[in-house]
Amino acid sequence: MRFDEAYSGNVFIGSHPNFEESEAVIYGMPMDWTVSYRPGSRFGPARIREVSIGLEEYSPYLDRELREVKYFDAGDIPLPFGNAQRSLDIIEDFVDKILAADKFPLGIGGEHLVSWPVIKAVYKKYPDLAVIHMDAHTDLREHYEGEPLSHATPIRKVADLIGPTNVFSFGIRSGMKEEFEWAKENGMYIAKFEVLEPLREVLPKLAGRPVYVTIDIDVLDPAHAPGTGTVDAGGITSKELLAAIHEIAKSDVRVVGADLVEVAPVYDHSEQTANTASKLIREMILGWVPKRR
Repeated sequence: MRFDEAYSGNVFIGSHPNFEESEAVIYGMPMDWTVSYRPGSRFGPARIREVSIGLEEYSPYLDRELREVKYFDAGDIPLPFGNAQRSLDIIEDFVDKILAADKFPLGIGGEHLVSWPVIKAVYKKYPDLAVIHMDAHTDLREHYEGEPLSHATPIRKVADLIGPTNVFSFGIRSGMKEEFEWAKENGMYIAKFEVLEPLREVLPKLAGRPVYVTIDIDVLDPAHAPGTGTVDAGGITSKELLAAIHEIAKSDVRVVGADLVEVAPVYDHSEQTANTASKLIREMILGWVPKRR
């Protein structure tokens, strides 16, 4: 993909037309090749952009406007349908180029496996990286039915790469017993069921460190986000997730990249999920992009 021209499709509201002048780059990862239940998250990035036109550009939470941050929407990465490994390689190369230009990468998925190549790229630039992971699921399997490239495996891959003690998961309410046991045995932090209060306890421990944040929309209760591939009852509210984003924004961590994944618009005709996702992205832009330095 080229960065020297603006994306010709729908762009996220308020996006800047020039890559070079931008601080951050929004990009879509339209992949759902490995999902085990319901496909459709490959359509998430495009729909989140489309509904963003309904957003106000001002955040009353942060008292900032989108025009205060320059971000470039690079559109969706062209990925070969059904080819998981090639798709992951393309994503990693794409993010390498964003980081080489000293931009903040803000990805939109797509299934959660797309976070794996992004974090690999970010880790190359920030070897003392920590990862904050918000999700309903542990995603700590080594494989799913014999397949190591699965939406159930990305956080295990990340933990193996950067060390389990550098991964902090929040809102987890589903996973195999063996996954929880592995996390405990290897010193990986998992906050079951809740996000905000345990996050407040962890953030001071990450002060000054570069942090990548990955958010699976299914950390929200299905009442707040029905449009996702693997819904799981008992989740947090959209109000709590917004508060968690703001908690990170006011902390002393250096957010150096982020993603929001697993929005599958076809399962939510009200478009509540896509609209919520676009608002979350607005808050991530305004709260986190200025914190990367």
